[in-house]
Amino acid sequence: MRAFYGRLIGLEEKQPPPSLAQFKLVWFIVGEDEMELHFLPTTDSPAENDQHICLMVDDLDAYRHRLSAAGVPIIEAEPIPLRPRFFCRDPFGNLVEFTTLLSEYHSAQ
Repeated sequence: MRAFYGRLIGLEEKQPPPSLAQFKLVWFIVGEDEMELHFLPTTDSPAENDQHICLMVDDLDAYRHRLSAAGVPIIEAEPIPLRPRFFCRDPFGNLVEFTTLLSEYHSAQ
C-alpha cells in the first residue's frame, strides 16, 4: 500500500489518530483532503468491478509513464471532453482513475 500510493503515486502519508492504532490503516493527504486506506489481509482475490477512486493530477502523461515504467498495466478509458483519463488497478485489485482538467474546461464554466 505504501509502495504503490506513497512511493509510486507520490501521496504524502499522514499519521492516523492514536485511538486507531490497533487497526492496520494508512492515511494519505490528497490535495486538501485525506484518503484513508485499510489493509485487510485476505486470501480471496479482489473483486474486479467498476467502483473506483479518482485522482485529479496536473500531469497525466507523467503518471501514465511512471505507472507503465513500474509495470502497472494501463486501462484506457472512454474519453470525456476536456478531461483525459486512464485507469489502473492497485496491487490489491482496486480500480484507480487518473484524470486532469484541461484549461479550456475552466474558462468554459
